[in-house]
Amino acid sequence: MTSTEMSNAMTEPAPPVPEKASLWRVVRDQRKIELVGLGMVVASFWIIGQLGEWRLAGCIAAGVLLGLANHLATEYWLLKTISSGEQPTRNQMITSTLVRLTVLTVVAVGVAVVFWPDGIGLLLGLAIFRLIALVMTTIPLLKELKNP
Repeated sequence: MTSTEMSNAMTEPAPPVPEKASLWRVVRDQRKIELVGLGMVVASFWIIGQLGEWRLAGCIAAGVLLGLANHLATEYWLLKTISSGEQPTRNQMITSTLVRLTVLTVVAVGVAVVFWPDGIGLLLGLAIFRLIALVMTTIPLLKELKNP
């Protein structure tokens, strides 16, 4: 290394150290989606509950909350991976996703079977929340890609 390269290396600022991953940070960063989830839970009880279908409203709300828990777990895993500085392997990413989705599926289908036929509302709430969360996550990414 030449003396010029050494002086440049010494004057360059060190890359910023990412903030340590915490569940509190994930909850704080995901306020918008949490408010949407809360609104969906309130709406399910307000709209479906007024029809006298309280069990169905509860199942839809449970599906939304299950979807929110999955979303927060995914964001926490991503934040933990990013803040560690490691590059996850393809197998680590696949394993993490499969474990999380398997647990989600077992819980959702189990509750849907126990509370049948109203339990199908859980799957409906989960699917609608997932769709809204996907759109809310994709729009900012598309805007960022659009701007140079």
